[in-house]
Amino acid sequence: MAGEIPDFHAEVRTGTGKGAARQARREGYVPGIVYGGGAEPLSINIKYNTLLNRLKKGRFLQTLFNLKVEGQEDVRVICRGVQRDVVKDLPTHVDFMRLRRTSRVNLFIHVTFENHADAPGLKRGGTLTVVRPEVELDVLAGEIPDHITVDLTGKNIGDVIHIQDVVLPEGVVPTIDRNFVIANISAPSGLRSADNEETAEEA
Repeated sequence: MAGEIPDFHAEVRTGTGKGAARQARREGYVPGIVYGGGAEPLSINIKYNTLLNRLKKGRFLQTLFNLKVEGQEDVRVICRGVQRDVVKDLPTHVDFMRLRRTSRVNLFIHVTFENHADAPGLKRGGTLTVVRPEVELDVLAGEIPDHITVDLTGKNIGDVIHIQDVVLPEGVVPTIDRNFVIANISAPSGLRSADNEETAEEA
């Protein structure tokens, strides 16, 4: 059930200290460090454009990556910090933390909806309004779900779907400790207009 974890490529950075980091930046790289997981810290260089493109996609700090470094075993990591230039707001250093398969991590997981044909509200012309297309969940690094599923069977116009209405995979829990809304089935615009007219006439 685990979702596909994106690869993230880096190179080993030779040399240490500010001098090596400055040299990396001059050559079009962003220096970084990989730590944790019971192993020694590893100094890396990441191609500047690769990092910038990934940052622009969003949720960089909530995405689990498969870090690929030549000469090293692949390892699952999550970013724990991006230092930026105070003037240009561009990345100057990245910190990654290694994760064991038994580590727990907060990630945004996609929400899918099934059995649209079995929802009376949708058959009557209602609209499925998705409030949260993704939900932040506390998951095991070794068992990350590709998505969570909302069953629309029996849902009528006016029904609201909360996180507690969803059957989550074993060991997966929401990061927010309240029963937040994921979606609802709203009335078709024509029906809403008719209701509004009736209300206006009664008033």
